[in-house]
Amino acid sequence: MANAGERILVVGPSWVGDMVMAQSLLMTLKAHHPGCTLGVVAPGWSLPILERMAEVDEALALEVGHGEFGFAARRELARRLKNRFDRAIVLPRSWKSAMVPFLARIPKRRGFTGEQRLWLLNERRRLDKTVLDQTVKRFVSLGLPEEEAAGGDFAIPRPRLAVDPDNLVELRLTHQLSSRPAIGMMPGAEYGPAKQWPLEHFHALAEKLVAEGYEVRVLGGPKDAPAGEVICTGLSHAHNLCGRTRLADAVDLLADCEQVVTNDSGLMHVASAVGTRVHAIYGSSSPEYTPPLTSNAQIHYLALSCSPCFARECPLGHTNCLKDITPDRMLASILPASPQVLTPAG
Repeated sequence: MANAGERILVVGPSWVGDMVMAQSLLMTLKAHHPGCTLGVVAPGWSLPILERMAEVDEALALEVGHGEFGFAARRELARRLKNRFDRAIVLPRSWKSAMVPFLARIPKRRGFTGEQRLWLLNERRRLDKTVLDQTVKRFVSLGLPEEEAAGGDFAIPRPRLAVDPDNLVELRLTHQLSSRPAIGMMPGAEYGPAKQWPLEHFHALAEKLVAEGYEVRVLGGPKDAPAGEVICTGLSHAHNLCGRTRLADAVDLLADCEQVVTNDSGLMHVASAVGTRVHAIYGSSSPEYTPPLTSNAQIHYLALSCSPCFARECPLGHTNCLKDITPDRMLASILPASPQVLTPAG
């Protein structure tokens, strides 16, 4: 048990969804250690997400390119952190992620064993994937005493990101958004096409929703802009906002949507954390491993015999796990007059 006022450093993950799920750990630490101070080391792009978490007392950017070791940057950050923290919790399982707490000489350094980092961590835990079968469980377990975490039966607080209403007003004006009820669409998924619902399905659904009186907002990064164009082409009241908004803007725009239709992606977790109704589509991945952490979600997963394969591209070349979730079935789930629950194929 930490002492009141203990200073805890969390080395955060490198993906949007994982960073949102890490809030469950931060909430756990604040609840179990009243008066503690939490600092989070994270990539610079994630700072807008951390700013929306009430539990974060200090966000510390580590600017290292994807795949780079970045020893100089890690050493410099460690120099600035010396004598400032009593304990560190390292969420990623990579060797390099444990370097900053070690170089900063933080006395207690906790994480899962992995990548030969025995000498970097002095509170090592073995990862039992059968017990800690979800990413968020693994994160939260590292904030609990080992005996409490061992059985995997512990509370998982649901992430809750703060919303900026003033920023939302500016976004509505800037992007000329209407007063229609909004449906968000997130066609991207970093891992690969085997996690992405077909764009023609997104477009067909958007067309039907506009006809029903909705506004469609397509959200994502710059690389998702072409997909957004496919979805919005020829449609009034459909806005391709991919690459035109900041990550903090996406938080506010998603909070303003009545519902969202999304692949298993980082923005799915953002939408969940602002309380919006989520329609989460799973193909190659599993809703058992990275579910949306909200009670206001519907999972669309066919559980075909070949699913989940966890591949970037469909090994069988057909992606039926996604194609067979039709726009009409999705529309029936969204419209309040025609509720329908997608169940695994028999």
